[in-house]
Amino acid sequence: MQVALQDFLLDSAAAQGLTQQLLQQSKRQIQQGSWPAGARLPSVRALASHLGISKFTVADVYERLNAEGLVLSRPGSGVFVARRNPALQLHENSSPSELADEVALMRQTLQREANWLKPAAGWLTPDFLPQQEIRAALKEIARQEQALTDYGPAQGYLPLRQYLVNRLAELRISLAPQQLLLTHSATHALDLVLRLLLKPGDKVIVDDPGFYNFQAMLRLHQLELLYLPRTADGPDLTALSTLLSSHKVRAYLTNSVLSNPVGTCVSPPKAVQVLSLLKQHQVLLIEDDIYADFEQQPALRYASLTGLQDGVYLGSLSKTISADLRVGYIAASPQLIASLTDLKLISSTSTPATVERVVYQVLTSGSYRRHLKQLQQRLDGLRRDVIAEFVKRDIVPWFVPEAGFALWLQLPPGISSRALTALAAKAQVVLAPGPNFSQWPDADRFMRVNISQCAEPRLWQVLDEALAQLKAN
Repeated sequence: MQVALQDFLLDSAAAQGLTQQLLQQSKRQIQQGSWPAGARLPSVRALASHLGISKFTVADVYERLNAEGLVLSRPGSGVFVARRNPALQLHENSSPSELADEVALMRQTLQREANWLKPAAGWLTPDFLPQQEIRAALKEIARQEQALTDYGPAQGYLPLRQYLVNRLAELRISLAPQQLLLTHSATHALDLVLRLLLKPGDKVIVDDPGFYNFQAMLRLHQLELLYLPRTADGPDLTALSTLLSSHKVRAYLTNSVLSNPVGTCVSPPKAVQVLSLLKQHQVLLIEDDIYADFEQQPALRYASLTGLQDGVYLGSLSKTISADLRVGYIAASPQLIASLTDLKLISSTSTPATVERVVYQVLTSGSYRRHLKQLQQRLDGLRRDVIAEFVKRDIVPWFVPEAGFALWLQLPPGISSRALTALAAKAQVVLAPGPNFSQWPDADRFMRVNISQCAEPRLWQVLDEALAQLKAN
């Protein structure tokens, strides 16, 4: 089959450029099946002549279609619609793997179908983030003379590290730029720390409830997990003492502030006692503080008490700026940062300096603190509204956080979060069931939600229908 020249139409008065018009039109025809697999597209010369445009424009469009796997170019024969189903090409490989269970929820929340709602997601929706500031930063970086094609420095962009030193000083964490290592993300930071400091079989304490990806990362490194009950003001001290006395524990991995998924912060008296127990048993503290910028009134960090001598502090800039422009960091003693830098160089060479420069530009543009204040205030109002909607359905928060976007919710008696999740998925809503986060005997009666992802009225309709069906059964 030959694709007809008449299938191509361009509007010279449209705001969209000719290349984009032609590209989007061609992709739509292929993805909708209007041009079947094997169909031959017009030659570059013929289509350019028909549309009255440059041959380079047509050639560029064909090259982009080829790069996306939508067409296949055969030298001497022409350009043909790819024989593979293009709809399938747009999806990731979903074949089973040994880690499939660990990343199942992450895969669901990362899917790109626009009609899916994702209260399970661990990031803010785009309208909460400084998109205009990011665009302005990208333009500013593009105007600067510094190369956009070189490797970044080993420890990361120095001005950004200096900014973070000043930022952490506000949290009473004192350090120098050489005590900071920039990473691709907080997850990357944790991976480096685990690789360097722990070995397979080592025992690590994690909070319960706790972040499911922490647990997946620890299991990936073949570490043994010990679960520490989390209370409203931090870890259960009696349980911590018992774990430390009963096991040779190597590390304790925790969110001290706005713990995921429960949103609690460790109280100062309890933080002092936790540090005393860890020091007594020579246990490494790994403190993940990726939600720091959501706080209006900073809570106490373990690192502000230890001075980074007996622990490692991890952070991220992804949650309040962009999930795409990912920058994480590690703060630790100079000696430990030197070793972690070597490991970073060996495993990933360097982090992208251009991304770090863009993030630095956003942070220092003069509007970032205003963005944070508006974000915090907006989330405060939204949290009240979302909790009220859940309470109407007899779904109540285990704890009401003072900041952040996560809620740990208890479902009505007799309702399984796994069953609710399965029903919601049929209506294209992704929920996060309690057993992903907790070993509690009744964990299946809980779920974590992201309040920023609860704005669509359809969510409440889906929940009402699913709850009614489960109660009827």
